Amino acid sequence: MRKLKLLLSGLLFTCLLQAQETFPVNGVGDKRENCYAFTNATIVQSSTSTLQKATLVIRDGKIVGVGTSVTIPKDAVVIDCNNKFIYPSFIDIYTDYGVATPQRQLGAGSFNFNAPAQITSNTKGAYAWNQAIKPETDAAKLFTVDDAKAKTYRESGFGTVLTHVKDGIARGTGAVVTLANGEDNFALLKEKASAHYSFNKGVSTQSYPSSVMGSIALLRQTYLDAQWYKTKPATEGINLSLQAFNDAQSLPQIFEADDKWVDLRAERVAKEFGSQYVIKGGGNEYQRIKEIAATKATFILSLNYPQAMDVEDPNDARFVSLADMKHWELAPTNPAALEKANVPFCLTAADLRDPKLFLTNLRKAIEYGLTPAKAMDAITKTPATLLGVYDKVGSLETGKLANFLIATDSIFSDKATILDNYVQGKKYIVKADGWKDVKATYNLVINAPSAPINYTLDVKSAAAASIIGKDTLTPKFSFDGKIVKISFSPIAQRRGGFGGANIGGTAPQGATLPTGGFGGGRGGAAT
Repeated sequence: MRKLKLLLSGLLFTCLLQAQETFPVNGVGDKRENCYAFTNATIVQSSTSTLQKATLVIRDGKIVGVGTSVTIPKDAVVIDCNNKFIYPSFIDIYTDYGVATPQRQLGAGSFNFNAPAQITSNTKGAYAWNQAIKPETDAAKLFTVDDAKAKTYRESGFGTVLTHVKDGIARGTGAVVTLANGEDNFALLKEKASAHYSFNKGVSTQSYPSSVMGSIALLRQTYLDAQWYKTKPATEGINLSLQAFNDAQSLPQIFEADDKWVDLRAERVAKEFGSQYVIKGGGNEYQRIKEIAATKATFILSLNYPQAMDVEDPNDARFVSLADMKHWELAPTNPAALEKANVPFCLTAADLRDPKLFLTNLRKAIEYGLTPAKAMDAITKTPATLLGVYDKVGSLETGKLANFLIATDSIFSDKATILDNYVQGKKYIVKADGWKDVKATYNLVINAPSAPINYTLDVKSAAAASIIGKDTLTPKFSFDGKIVKISFSPIAQRRGGFGGANIGGTAPQGATLPTGGFGGGRGGAAT
């Protein structure tokens, strides 16, 4: 009894030491710090650094080593990446991932001559007088993991995104999140990372504004009101919208535009009030590239190219303008035009009907003149630096998050296929292939109470294996790419055989179980 009490006390103390999280686990907690070493790979750390026959080591969701002479930890699972390429996972700076999209009410944004005009806001609370001004919106407080949507991004190579609510003229702040499918709080990297604007009133039911000119006037008036509000006028009281507007001015200011002329209008508003917008362009900036370069702004470019027009029938062809035909031809040159003009930019999957088209269209932009180095920066370093998270993501360096993808070839090659995308150290299979084949003979070491015992584990496939010792067992076996599970029925103890057991994963080194079971399993190298 005394030994039992001591054991229970020790277990309680251990649990208290390990209880470093506030979320309860429904079941047995998994405290393993998974360590993986990816060897013999071509590792593209950044646009300026590529390592051949290199090794990447990750532990507990972070990079702990990368280079050509890295020491592989003894407890690491070694994955041979010969003839494979490893890249930092991409960053999309313009999404609404994980936040609810406001729905337009009947009649909103259009004229209804049978309804009275809505002069004032119907938003309750100490907020702005106009519904389209909502800088108090905080994407971090609205964010929740959406794995179905995250999956489509991960399959295109993305691991991190900036998300915000795409509604209104002053849209509030955005948050940087990863595309992991765990708890919301672990996916959230930076709460207030950006402030967002547009000339689109969104789903506001208020009558004003009803034109682009009105939207410009409203945004300018909001800037003036916010400057006046800094003096804390007693006549205004507390205005949460103006307060939030002022608080967000130190953040990157991102403006959604849908045309080259809107780009220039937005820049004039920013210049008037001493600000500098990061402009989400409309895809036709190449048509006024000198004026675009003169804005000194950073741009966010969508790769949503116009589809080819059907001009086979002369009757249909006469309705297609030459300008539309030229834009269809030249739209893929837009990123190259900005690069040539030394305009900094990021790339986004926004506006694509399917994010899976991102890589296809990016390769087309490279075919039309965009350099691979600039393309790499536009989906890694540039957005990470702009959002102040380059210390966490954007390149493969020690101490950063283990956000990376494994591909069969150079990612900008048409031959390349993304195999896996790791987000915060967790593997997400994009396309399974033969390089993950586990068929081999392994050394299985059992940490028995008396001394370690060696057995042979003959793995025939990810669903079949045999354990060979004094007896040969054919257990139930499964391997999902991360966790090994083995279970079998007991064999007569008089023959010195096994007791029944269920084995899952890797137990801590030195752990023991009662006689007849397994404990402290360790995987050895294939022979």
